[in-house]
Amino acid sequence: MNHLREIELFVQVGDLGSISKAAEALEISISAASRALIALEARLGVQLVKRTTRRLFLTDAGAQFHQQCKSILANLREAENSVTETAVKPTGRLRVTASLSFCVLHIAPLLPEFTRRYPDIQVEVIAANRYYDIIENGVDVAIRTRQVESDSNITIRRLAETRRILAAAPSYIEKFGVPVLPPDLNRHHILNYALSDTPNELPLRRGNEKIVSRIRPLLEANDGQILRQAALAGMGILVQPKYIVYDDLLSGRLVPVLDDWDLPRLTINIAFQTRAHLPAKDRLFIDALVERFRVNDFERLWAS
Repeated sequence: MNHLREIELFVQVGDLGSISKAAEALEISISAASRALIALEARLGVQLVKRTTRRLFLTDAGAQFHQQCKSILANLREAENSVTETAVKPTGRLRVTASLSFCVLHIAPLLPEFTRRYPDIQVEVIAANRYYDIIENGVDVAIRTRQVESDSNITIRRLAETRRILAAAPSYIEKFGVPVLPPDLNRHHILNYALSDTPNELPLRRGNEKIVSRIRPLLEANDGQILRQAALAGMGILVQPKYIVYDDLLSGRLVPVLDDWDLPRLTINIAFQTRAHLPAKDRLFIDALVERFRVNDFERLWAS
């Protein structure tokens, strides 16, 4: 019998004034209860209980220990109840990080309903176009577009795949025309993402054809919303994930170019710390984000 179980037995003995009743309450045999009580006294080196042929009572040391143990067990039950309540009614601060575009397009729209359902969760959104160290910076949920994490303590959950496309405003196309083949991009104004793996190259594929188009961007920026606004203003052809400009393509504010050619696609992933028991606030937010993507069928829209 472990030490906590011995203490539980001792408290029951003190409360009920009987080893047999304490054994019954804990659903163990009387002999096992007696051995555990003897083991507890031997471990502490003090007599806790006096027995006569007619009754059982606590020694002075036993009475003092009994009160302390009752307090400890009460605190333990309170802690357990608190954890259970948190699981049912999650509380605490939830730190979420993603790119500015993803925060604006997919985290912000999620928050009104999420905070209404879970008002005791305090959400902190960190919009950043760089990857924060999840553990070092106390991040609960992060959105990544890389396939793997170097830290084995990070779990990756796939959210969706998106094409990267080239698109321009009708006003730009009217003025400069449409590139027909990848080499034509050399004659166009390119609006490119500065943090791309290959910022000066566009590796394009069409079936079995592969062409690496080398570019000298007119504009580079570390945020997709800057490039989007520049493209809408007719400054040039942007290179961006489809999820950032999907509504613009749908409305005709932007028009895809070289759409029969494909750039390497991006996989959008959720990253979070690997734990035996994921905190309820983290799990609920992840589930809400996954459900948003499922209901809206984003992957089908962005990957086509």
